[in-house]
Amino acid sequence: MYLVAYDGSRLANAALDRAAQFASATGHDVLAVAVVPDDSAYAVEAGWVPSREVFDRQTVVGELHKTAVDIAPSASFRAVSVGRDPAPGNIVSKLRAVASEADAAVVFVGSENAGRVVVPLVSVGGNVASDDTHDVHIVRHAPPEVRKRFPKSQFYLP
Repeated sequence: MYLVAYDGSRLANAALDRAAQFASATGHDVLAVAVVPDDSAYAVEAGWVPSREVFDRQTVVGELHKTAVDIAPSASFRAVSVGRDPAPGNIVSKLRAVASEADAAVVFVGSENAGRVVVPLVSVGGNVASDDTHDVHIVRHAPPEVRKRFPKSQFYLP
């Protein structure tokens, strides 16, 4: 099982695409995991909605699922709730728990910062990458075909 930390960003899309490519070569399954807090401020910051007033967790989850399936049609998708005002450590804990539960062979993370010598404290990718329980594949650049299909690094719900 390949697990992808998925938030709909350009690099998460690239990580999902990369995991799907590896899976087709190795015969592994892919699971995209979105940790979606029940927090309108977080949703605005993540680029999921344009304003706090239009936030609806189920709609965000649906849009993430739709985008993930568009990128990797054979991938499974799971949304995990983390409550309000989540700290990056809480998001990382949820991702690690799902990775352990799914017995992930590799965790794919799209992050500009993950794995560098200096990792920002608020980096979910960096904290996932520092977990030595699973191998981690870090995607730092979206290939041209992903950039064309998803020109924005964030999406807004219709």
